Amino acid sequence: MQYGYARVSTDHQTLAAQVEALTAAGCAKIIQETASGARSDRAGLKRAIGRLAAGDVLVVTRLDRLARSTRDLLNVLEEVTQRGAGFRSLADAWADTTTAHGRLMVTILGGLAEFERELIKARTGEGLRRARERGVRSGPKPKLTHHQRREAIERRDAGESCAEIGRSYNVSHSTISRLKA
Repeated sequence: MQYGYARVSTDHQTLAAQVEALTAAGCAKIIQETASGARSDRAGLKRAIGRLAAGDVLVVTRLDRLARSTRDLLNVLEEVTQRGAGFRSLADAWADTTTAHGRLMVTILGGLAEFERELIKARTGEGLRRARERGVRSGPKPKLTHHQRREAIERRDAGESCAEIGRSYNVSHSTISRLKA
């Protein structure tokens, strides 16, 4: 069975042209949705994928109706494949996992996306390492200054409760209890 997925981003757009094309392509059921393509948690898309069974095909008019990025496209196609179903884009003939050529193209895209992800990780790691060498601290700003930390440790060591010290600095008692001399 072929399931169609039609999506527009705003209420000011119409689904009519997509529904017409999907009906002409032989889709028995068409799931329609108004949602931004930037969101990966689209209810209509989840519903469409949830209906797929082995041998079914999810059809869209164009790839941009399904995914905004290569990574998003590959994630959706992975879900479709896990259900034993295929995928086809009417406007993008190469994006048809029901054919050997289409599966090859998706596999190549997947490899390129994975390679790109590894490059991003390497560049990010290198940038973080260089920032640490320059003394740049990452993460949230400390709640207490160096002087306040030293003072809080002295008060705690003198027997004052962590809750009482925390209230005086407007932090939780656990922040005070984690302080190390």
